[in-house]
Amino acid sequence: MLASVIVSGSVGSACAAPADVLRFPDAELEPVGWNDLDAWLSDDQATAFTTFLSSCRVMVRRAPSAHEPPSMRLALERVCRRALREPGLDGNKARAFFEDSFRPLRISRLGETQGLLTGYFEPIVDGSRFPTREFTVPLYRRPDDLVAPGRSIENGFPNRGEVRRRLPDGRLVPYFDRGEIEDGALDGRHLEICWLRDPIVAFSIQIQGSARVRLEDGLTLRIGYDGWNGHTYVPVGRILIERNIIPRDEMSLERIRQWMSEHPDEARELRRKNQSYVFFRTTGLGDEGETIGGESVRLTPGRSIAVDVPRHTYGTPFYIEADLPLDSATAKNPFRRLMIAQDTGSAITGPARADIFFGAGDEAGRVAGRVRHLGRCVMLVPREIDPVQAGLKMPLPRPRPTVVASAARPGHVSRQRARHRSHR
Repeated sequence: MLASVIVSGSVGSACAAPADVLRFPDAELEPVGWNDLDAWLSDDQATAFTTFLSSCRVMVRRAPSAHEPPSMRLALERVCRRALREPGLDGNKARAFFEDSFRPLRISRLGETQGLLTGYFEPIVDGSRFPTREFTVPLYRRPDDLVAPGRSIENGFPNRGEVRRRLPDGRLVPYFDRGEIEDGALDGRHLEICWLRDPIVAFSIQIQGSARVRLEDGLTLRIGYDGWNGHTYVPVGRILIERNIIPRDEMSLERIRQWMSEHPDEARELRRKNQSYVFFRTTGLGDEGETIGGESVRLTPGRSIAVDVPRHTYGTPFYIEADLPLDSATAKNPFRRLMIAQDTGSAITGPARADIFFGAGDEAGRVAGRVRHLGRCVMLVPREIDPVQAGLKMPLPRPRPTVVASAARPGHVSRQRARHRSHR
């Protein structure tokens, strides 16, 4: 190891001004060496570099957000400008670029050793531009009375913090919850983007945060996450487990949809337990290309992740180490891969919380729905931010409780630490 654990992670260069210090107040940051990353040499860094370039093209054009860490944003932009001068690097050169430009820092929530990994995908469904007898369930765009007090929404609606409804007299009140919206609180405001057949499908799209909607005229409408109503996300999978309806070891998004389809009345009541509600924006017409994430770039299946923004900066590389059920529900496939943060969502919160994008369609959905596991998350920080020097100036952390050896390995979420995944 390069240095002892940094607690309440605050990292910066030895002579950096306070504004240039990168802070993660509820995280542990541990500098590690490239040789400490399992299977680092066998990963396909050329594909990761291509994904990184897509973030860089946006980063060098957009203005910094007032809410993203300024030191990380500035340092990443400098790395991006160098990367854009070297497109098309092969595996060895791409690996050398990452190693020369970044330092690896293992990151976790304070007092924990691993992060939470989930999966998401882009559903492909039928829909209509107008309500009909067949298509009765609306997907809404973000209302203009939905506000995030004191925060800019120039670079996207915040995925955390206070969200309110602004009344005509200027007062701020809690926004409508899921039940109120499903009962018609937004009727007559012309916010409908399109209409679907099934409320269960609409609920699933809200969890995933994007979709391709095949319209009646043959066009494919692309929609993506554009905000939420500020209510706490309640995972319906957890409720089904607590009610002894679905066993924990059978829990998946596909299993939830199956139960809801078989119990429509109970499903309506269950959906309303999750008061969080997601709004969308149109991201394009046509079936070509992958999903556009919160960074406004096309996501790369197996290389793009959703993270907690603004805690993290779009474009940040993360190396993920985990054993995931990719081939089947019982499989433990090694997943050792360099990922790029290009998306976010209201349920993606925490310093070591990553939602892996698996692509579009039913097969991607089956894989994504099985993933709810622990894994090691290593954040790549630009070299001009020196964590070792900053760590030397910080007090030593309080002793951590003894961790059972098996907990240090990537694996399935334990009963105590389980979280039902939700992209949004």
